[in-house]
Amino acid sequence: MIIIMEPKATEAEIQKVVTSMEAKGFKIILNKGDVMTVIAAIGDKRMVDPASIASLEGVRDVKLVQEPYKLASREGQEEDTVIEFPNGVKIGGLEKPVLMVGPCSVEKDIDGLLQVAYAAKEMGVPFLRGGAFKPRTSPYEFQGLEEQALKYLATAREKTGLLIVTEVMDTYDVPLVEDYADVVQIGARNMQNFKLLKAVGKCDKPVLLKRGPAASIREFLLAAEHIMCNGNEKVILCERGIKGFDSTFTRNTLDLAAVPVIKKYSHLPIVVDPSHACGRRYLIEPMSKAALMTGANGLLIEVHHDPDNASSDGAQSLNIEQFKKVAKNLNRLIGRIDYDNRNGKNE
Repeated sequence: MIIIMEPKATEAEIQKVVTSMEAKGFKIILNKGDVMTVIAAIGDKRMVDPASIASLEGVRDVKLVQEPYKLASREGQEEDTVIEFPNGVKIGGLEKPVLMVGPCSVEKDIDGLLQVAYAAKEMGVPFLRGGAFKPRTSPYEFQGLEEQALKYLATAREKTGLLIVTEVMDTYDVPLVEDYADVVQIGARNMQNFKLLKAVGKCDKPVLLKRGPAASIREFLLAAEHIMCNGNEKVILCERGIKGFDSTFTRNTLDLAAVPVIKKYSHLPIVVDPSHACGRRYLIEPMSKAALMTGANGLLIEVHHDPDNASSDGAQSLNIEQFKKVAKNLNRLIGRIDYDNRNGKNE
């Protein structure tokens, strides 16, 4: 249930509504905007008469949310969520799409990471991504440098000013990763790790949530709901491909239809990862362009200083020169999309 307060509702009136709903067993999440306060009441709607809530002083409207993902749904929040970072970078809505680039794994050669970071900064990219903790199918493959990798990422941020995106795999490591990261990533394998979703829901950092390879869009949004109902509304969704019939030519099937579908039913920003979706570097540029045209709020692209000798996923990583060429073309396209948005032409 969404309770919309009048713009001039007093704190006492807001608190009376909160107390009334809590007494009926509802969990309350307050969203105090510049103009009005919106109260999300999560619980059994059979326990309350919406008309009785609408009659309370200071209440403008009461809406029943039909979708199970109540906080992530446009039924509860019509306007797009825009996540703003301390340095002014924004993700969501009609803000300019952003790029998040870097190696799949942060490796022992910090110079290689710095080469990528400097190239990213040169091309106007605001985010450096890199894995410190790596979930691998085989236990014999590179598992990541863990805290040492986080320190390398912090060094790269200090030298370039880029924001850091990195994955957390275990509830135990959440405080450590939160200390270093600007965006905490939940990988596809952990999309339904509910204890981990609950833990990052209590973080103060934005969360990049990747879609599981066999997850429906509804399951994807419900995973986001787990994070949001634990207090963290700064969720960025990431489409990274799902399992398909043909794995001969692509690693996964990139479900670009998910972008406009999610934008129709959810207010959360969504980015696309063409690297993991396709698994082939020659597909990154065309699929990135396609993702931008569907309305993606950003792209997650793997870039490595020496892909042929990468510890993980070299086949889907661009080298630095390839990245600069791709970034130049994407920036040109982003500029045109941004122009259309500002003039109300991009539907």
